[in-house]
Amino acid sequence: MSSAERELTTTSYAVLGLLAVRHWSTYELAKQMRRNLHYFWPRAESNLYAEPKRLVAAGLAKARSEPVGDRPRTVYSITPRGRRALGRWLAEPAADSRLESEALVKLAFAGSGSKHDLLETLRRYREVAETRREELQEIFHEYLRGADPFPERVHINVVAYRLLWDTTQTEAHWATWAIDQVDCWPDDLNSPPDRQAALHVLSDALAGDTEG
Repeated sequence: MSSAERELTTTSYAVLGLLAVRHWSTYELAKQMRRNLHYFWPRAESNLYAEPKRLVAAGLAKARSEPVGDRPRTVYSITPRGRRALGRWLAEPAADSRLESEALVKLAFAGSGSKHDLLETLRRYREVAETRREELQEIFHEYLRGADPFPERVHINVVAYRLLWDTTQTEAHWATWAIDQVDCWPDDLNSPPDRQAALHVLSDALAGDTEG
């Protein structure tokens, strides 16, 4: 592995992976990111305009100019060296998956705030989950119509999309349940309404896991 490869991030390899599918302009890369990677690696979008140039500098991608109307555009493609680097990265163990949610951080410290604010946080969480579910529905219908852009990748994409769908469904259902729970709490969030009822949630969860 070269020193340039050791400096690459997961985002770098995500862009390299897209270039392994086909060549893209930066605009097209951004559009494709929003279609799938956005749901499980959103940080890739913020670095999107720098990463292709970084890959070119490392010799893992190449750039060429194409005319589009009166203005040229830069199109990026992967190099043989880039394909070898991508293959090495894919063979490495992946980092542990992590749940990242500012809403849950706010929930953890809700006792220092108001019940109203917590409910608003949970409603926003549900709204985002429902919006994501609608976006996934549109993508799924596109696949079912046979209008997906890369039919040769359907078996790979469907496995990832199934997890995204199940996760989104769980988030939406959990948010509705959490709102119902908090709505019954007293205004003072540091006064538990019913400890035993709260603990039953945990025992029910364990019982459901055992039954499964």
